[in-house]
Amino acid sequence: MRVLFATSEMAPLARVGGLAEAAAGLVKSLREQGVDVTIVMPDYSGAELSHQQHIDVAVPEWVGPCSVRSGLHEVLGDLTLVHVPGMDRPHPYTDQHGEGWHDNDRRFMAFSATVAALNDQQKPDVLHLNDWHTAATLGFVHVQTPSVLTIHTLGYQGTMDAGWMKVLVRGAHQFEWFGACNPLAGGVALADRVVAVSPNYAREILVPGPGMGLEGRLQALGDRLVGIRNGIDTSMWNPSTDPHIAENYDDTRTEGKQACRAELLELAGWSPSTAPVVGMVTRLVEQKGIDIVADSLRFLEAMPAKLFVLGSGSAHLAWTLAEAARMSPDQVFFHEGYDEQLAHKIFAGADLFVMPSRFEPCGLAQMQAMAYGTIPVVTDVGGLHDTVIDADADRAEGTGFVTASVDTAGLVDALHRAVRAQRHAGRRAAIQRRAMTHDWSWAGPARRHIDIYEELSGISSPR
Repeated sequence: MRVLFATSEMAPLARVGGLAEAAAGLVKSLREQGVDVTIVMPDYSGAELSHQQHIDVAVPEWVGPCSVRSGLHEVLGDLTLVHVPGMDRPHPYTDQHGEGWHDNDRRFMAFSATVAALNDQQKPDVLHLNDWHTAATLGFVHVQTPSVLTIHTLGYQGTMDAGWMKVLVRGAHQFEWFGACNPLAGGVALADRVVAVSPNYAREILVPGPGMGLEGRLQALGDRLVGIRNGIDTSMWNPSTDPHIAENYDDTRTEGKQACRAELLELAGWSPSTAPVVGMVTRLVEQKGIDIVADSLRFLEAMPAKLFVLGSGSAHLAWTLAEAARMSPDQVFFHEGYDEQLAHKIFAGADLFVMPSRFEPCGLAQMQAMAYGTIPVVTDVGGLHDTVIDADADRAEGTGFVTASVDTAGLVDALHRAVRAQRHAGRRAAIQRRAMTHDWSWAGPARRHIDIYEELSGISSPR
């Protein structure tokens, strides 16, 4: 089974959001289960490849100078990198002010056209695309390979000038979107299978609001739309082997978590305390409910609880959190940016982990937190619904605390319930154990993808 897997980002080469981690984890597990996967990515930074060779591909003239090289990457293995004009930028999508690059339309349409040329040349058994950045590939292919399009989020659809439909060679009318060209809309219409990154998100996007204008097209897919939750790389996110944390531990020996907690308190400059530490590792965007967290801070001292946040994104939201940390240094600590090592320390050292997302196609952080025995407090949306069971609603199976209200009152109530549970060692340990022993790996989700590949291609892969 040969799969051409195209994505605009993949950890560790290019990491902006959950797409990078999800793509890397899925490909790794697919390969472990016998699938021959070739990754195709934009060549943003000139990554080093061993056994490198340059590939000649026939791309449309409008693409301009195009360089394609393939080889072995030290982490990602078999990798093909595509360079088209404007691709080598310090950030894949935005400038230093957080604004999208002015030529993102040309950059990713050219990338998609090149992926299509590689598909036509290599004739894989399955073509797997991800989000709007590669969805337009289906409008450029001449060889109609069985195709899968994964929707990691409908929040970004890549809508651009209608003139771009003129360069498409297949199904151009499917990309028409209220007088513009919408790559994701076209990809949804043309793909043989569309995968949403959790079962609940697959249901949510069928209605106005969560469907973000595409609900009609998604409804029309019928059984061609499926929901498969993401996983996490349990070789990387594993408290028993994690090299970044103060002391390793597992579900049978959790004493090490206290050492990790003590380290987190020290990093924040906090004195030893029994008040639960609430962790948050996030992008600072409205979707993640950062404003809800900020509005809830006034209730922390009374709970009592402390908040430790790692995040980057909106300058305004960063300022809000920095100001809260300045005003209440004993209650709030904020580190702006992304620090992989610190993220591991937060997952290991926090008692609770908060994710009050307005929408969350799947979410990875709640699964990473549970793998470390850090109890999640989440809103009942998207993949959070599929992965976190409320411990008050189901005392036998609960793994966290869930609120149906995406607002300050709902979050504060869920936090209060979580803090109360922390005071009862036996109950806290039971919730932790259930969270830690669940299989959050990619093995099951990857197997479901393989089932789809086999159905579409008629080829069986090794079991």
